[in-house]
Amino acid sequence: MSRAFVNEDAGSGGPRRDYHLPERDDPEYDRVAARVLLEAARIGETDSAEEATGYRWGDPKLAKHVRVVLAAAEREGDDRLEQLARRFLR
Repeated sequence: MSRAFVNEDAGSGGPRRDYHLPERDDPEYDRVAARVLLEAARIGETDSAEEATGYRWGDPKLAKHVRVVLAAAEREGDDRLEQLARRFLR
């Protein structure tokens, strides 16, 4: 078969990067997961972050954490993070 039709990355599974998440039962997990999703969206890797965190974009369980990030982004003038946080909260 021609190499043009072989996807060497197919079936590699798992997120593309290590997001340094705490253990799932850590009380900080949701806060960190919210930040991971937002930062991954900034670089176009939302799917990978969703797979790594187990949360989907816009998950209401993370809304309180995203609102904290939004407030910080507004204070710091991080327009892109503010935009992403607002989009998450829609």
